[in-house]
Amino acid sequence: MENLDVMVLRTLRDWRAGGKHALLATVVRTWGSSPRPVGSIMALCEDGAVVGSVSGGCIEDDLIHRFTQAYAPGTGRSLPKGPPEWVKYGISADEAHRFGLPCGGTLELLLEFDPDAQSLATLVAQLDTGSLVQRSVRLADGHAQVQACSAAADCHATDTHLVNTFGPEFRMLLIGAGPLTECLATMAIFCGFAVTVCDPREEYRGSWALGGVTMRTEMPDDVVVGMRPDRRTCVVALTHDPKLDDLALLEALKTEAFYIGAIGSRRNNEARQHRMIAHFDETAESLQRLRGPIGLYIASKTPPEIAVSIMGEILAVKNGVNLPMAVRVGPAKDGLDVAMNDPGTVVCGIR
Repeated sequence: MENLDVMVLRTLRDWRAGGKHALLATVVRTWGSSPRPVGSIMALCEDGAVVGSVSGGCIEDDLIHRFTQAYAPGTGRSLPKGPPEWVKYGISADEAHRFGLPCGGTLELLLEFDPDAQSLATLVAQLDTGSLVQRSVRLADGHAQVQACSAAADCHATDTHLVNTFGPEFRMLLIGAGPLTECLATMAIFCGFAVTVCDPREEYRGSWALGGVTMRTEMPDDVVVGMRPDRRTCVVALTHDPKLDDLALLEALKTEAFYIGAIGSRRNNEARQHRMIAHFDETAESLQRLRGPIGLYIASKTPPEIAVSIMGEILAVKNGVNLPMAVRVGPAKDGLDVAMNDPGTVVCGIR
């Protein structure tokens, strides 16, 4: 599944290249709770087609009414032209209720009318090469410039420009091609990750049935080196085989990957760290970024449930959530063990 932002921009490019009028809406500011984060985009075509999202649906419906139905053939009016416009939703409690904004939240959008097709084509072409790209829109006239950049930055507006950064898809490297990998890969694809699965073992690859992933057959540590993980990449080892997992994890720790982890019990995780310290001159400090046991504690037992647990943790880390110790698998199980061994503690109604 393609990254949503890229899908929006690609579709908008095609509309404009085909001579259709369209607008691009960007969430620029929010106050209180809001359905979509700053930087979210949606495109609206003159025929009412929509791609992307700036809310849970109510604001999209209002924009469709305001900028397509109100300018339908026969009305004598057409979509607005000219410089970008600001629009706010949810300033009053009545508007918040009308537009489905939670807790009286407010958001501000910038609407660009008929963005330049060539500029959009340049932007999409750079994104297709895996580049991180900054798009700057001049508020006075809507003129947009795009340029490659080295670091992502939050969408923001100045007195003269709106600046938004668009990047390549987040990437996930999964080591091992078992049933758990298929479940986790499926979830990652739906969350917009480009998924690569690495397994040199033919007997595991032979039963792989999921499409939409890149399958690699080299040794995992070589694949990690070749992928050059960046801050939009996560590496997850799922084989339980030290010959496949350990070297790959050590290579990943040399990179800026935002998440590096391995499946296994608390005992397996301790043994892995001991091996790395004893045989590869690692230290407890150098292994601090290595996660294990991975996932959020939801008492998962089956591959789909374990995949939900792991995907939840990956998304939390990606989104900058500081997870409390109580929801991490290791500390949660430690706490549960203590509770179960304390005769005075009630767990699930059982003393």
